[in-house]
Amino acid sequence: MDTALLTRIADALDRLAPPLPPAPDLLDADAYVWQPSPAHLVPVPRVSRVDIGLLQGIERQKRQVLDNTGRFARGLPANNAMLWGARGMGKSSLVKAAHAAANRDAPGALALIEIHREDIRTLPDLLNLLRGRPRRCLILCDDLSFEREDADYKALKSVLDGGIEGRPSNVLFYATSNRRHLMPRDMIDNERSTAINPGEAIEEKVSLSDRFGLWIGFHNCDQDAFFAMVDGYADQLALPIARDALHAEAVEWSMTRGARSGRVAWQFIEDLAGRLGVARPQEDAA
Repeated sequence: MDTALLTRIADALDRLAPPLPPAPDLLDADAYVWQPSPAHLVPVPRVSRVDIGLLQGIERQKRQVLDNTGRFARGLPANNAMLWGARGMGKSSLVKAAHAAANRDAPGALALIEIHREDIRTLPDLLNLLRGRPRRCLILCDDLSFEREDADYKALKSVLDGGIEGRPSNVLFYATSNRRHLMPRDMIDNERSTAINPGEAIEEKVSLSDRFGLWIGFHNCDQDAFFAMVDGYADQLALPIARDALHAEAVEWSMTRGARSGRVAWQFIEDLAGRLGVARPQEDAA
């Protein structure tokens, strides 16, 4: 086959290929969802979040996330962060609330971009799309974890390590997880017990979490913190119920759920507001 024919075939294939997506201007919204195929960002008109003041029982975590996010929004150095720990304690809610707080202090400074766990292997593509954009971007992957034989962590590790290009200066990465090391404990223990060199066998996977500059732990709340959460939500909706009765019902609700957390507190308030006939603004959804 001659060179001219090969050239014509290559040109024809180029014409059939879909055009590369245009670089986003990130001016359509304050939040986006990453869609990798075809690669583009979907604007989110309204982010489902709660006000930072309603997140109770996590004061230390709030200060850390607010400070780190605020510095990044102002163009100062900041760390990638992993928020890990107990379910329902406000990890992703805190990230979204901190994003809103940063934009209140510096309107439009920061775009929030959500990447789904199953798309984490395409994170380098997203970073390339954002590289050089004038707006600063906070990427959030909620409920991040990896299972046995899951190689997607390598894409994240490459991003956190920086690679030859380095992480774009306008991008910060936050992840939430119920697992401190982003993988189940039995997987770590099994690899330790079966490997010739246990330390080296798991180092690559376990060390992934070490590449986050900021680790923020969330733990199950006590009853006082649970009451503070319930009180904050009840006051926001102006529920017509006495404090003693509110707390008594909250205790009963938490016992039926077998847990106390911010999520359980909100679910209780949703049920109570419905029984009391009190509607809530749609934008206040947790």
